[in-house]
Amino acid sequence: MCGRARCTLRADDIPRASHRNDGPVRHVHMDRYRPSYNVGPGMNLPVVRRDDGSNGDGGVVLHCMKWGLIPSFTKKTDKPDFYKMFNARSESVCEKASFRRLLPKSRCLVAVEGFYEWKKDGSKKQPYYIHFKDGRPLVFAALYDCWENSEGEKLYTFTILTTASSSAFLWLHDRMPVILGDKESTDTWLNGTKIDTLLKPYENPDLVWYPVTSAIGKLSFEGPECVKEVPLKTQEKNPISKFFSTREVKREQESNMEKSLCDESVQTNLLKNLKEEPNSPEDKEIPSLASKEDNDSKSSVLVPTCEDVRKCQTKRDYEEFSADTKPAKDEIEVSPARKKGNIKGVAGKQPTLFAYFGKR
Repeated sequence: MCGRARCTLRADDIPRASHRNDGPVRHVHMDRYRPSYNVGPGMNLPVVRRDDGSNGDGGVVLHCMKWGLIPSFTKKTDKPDFYKMFNARSESVCEKASFRRLLPKSRCLVAVEGFYEWKKDGSKKQPYYIHFKDGRPLVFAALYDCWENSEGEKLYTFTILTTASSSAFLWLHDRMPVILGDKESTDTWLNGTKIDTLLKPYENPDLVWYPVTSAIGKLSFEGPECVKEVPLKTQEKNPISKFFSTREVKREQESNMEKSLCDESVQTNLLKNLKEEPNSPEDKEIPSLASKEDNDSKSSVLVPTCEDVRKCQTKRDYEEFSADTKPAKDEIEVSPARKKGNIKGVAGKQPTLFAYFGKR
């Protein structure tokens, strides 16, 4: 689609941009034209149309109209909605009544320096400015109509035809305006009969684009800043993925540090135990034997792992805790009620009163 454009052309440059150099040009309502870097539906734009009142000398009319088609059969009491039909799909113009009746004699040209399109990225939209590389104006195929309101005022409006995007433009949007790139195509659209060949994507490589500020979303923003290129934000300042990746790195570093400390502790304990062993005659002979065996093959020493050291330390702590919390035999007291409950008679039965006096 095409809903925003830049048109800062002078009135005299518009017919030349539309390749209308060989005939007279008549101006209509051109006093309403206001050049702007940000034009949208409901605003006035000059269009070039065929002059049906001329004497066949190839004259055209430079007519300032409202962007956004209001069909002539619209009720006079209705409020015009310029956003409803500011574009017309070229694939269906021959089928819809709003456009089909306009094709024979109500075709026109719209010349602009460029147009804007928004690229959707999730919930965000980035606007781009599309234009010709050499700076020449773009010429769009359009249709116009005349509507009369309840007060008898005539209002001329137009709509821009769109088609499927070119292969190079498809990444940005699935639709693009019908661009007439040469004099032959503009002549055919204004005066020809075989117009189907014109309703196709513009595939030439001279159409380029770049990102611009999102402020152009407001029609009140209409200065030269509209077409100033802005850098794209490639990545956010604090993305959530970066946060979790940092946590994983820190966790891995802590794990490696703990492992290195554990290995160092094991080596220290082994050296300490070797130094504390008594030097018996038998021990003195061991180094000489070990040195002899060392010449033949390397001896392997089983070094406890960090996990083994943890288990030993846990077991040692548990034994010390059990020894501290276990009560002594002398401290164990049995309450009188418990002693009385443990007194039992023969065969494990509760002693009776007769058994008590019998013992006495």
